[in-house]
Amino acid sequence: MGIQLMGIPNAKQKLQRTLSARIAIVLATSNVPKGHIAVYVGEGYRKRFIIPISYLNHPLFHVLLNRAEEEFGFDYPMGGLTLPCSEEHFVSLTSALSCS
Repeated sequence: MGIQLMGIPNAKQKLQRTLSARIAIVLATSNVPKGHIAVYVGEGYRKRFIIPISYLNHPLFHVLLNRAEEEFGFDYPMGGLTLPCSEEHFVSLTSALSCS
């Protein structure tokens, strides 16, 4: 009964895989312009949208935020703000908000 140590090459490979995964997550979430936020929308497959943060203050958007809070709480499955609506509904909502 001894402690089995991982060899240096194996430890190095495991560390590289872990770091690569973390870097990929950071790169995927870091390309959001200043004054915007990334949200995930859709049923099943979630599509990522970049929206102005000013939308967050609009009463119509508050409805979606309240639904997201009811459905997910503050533990979002995608790691970002996830909105429980269809992609079509979200696109029509953001189109209306951009015109106002």
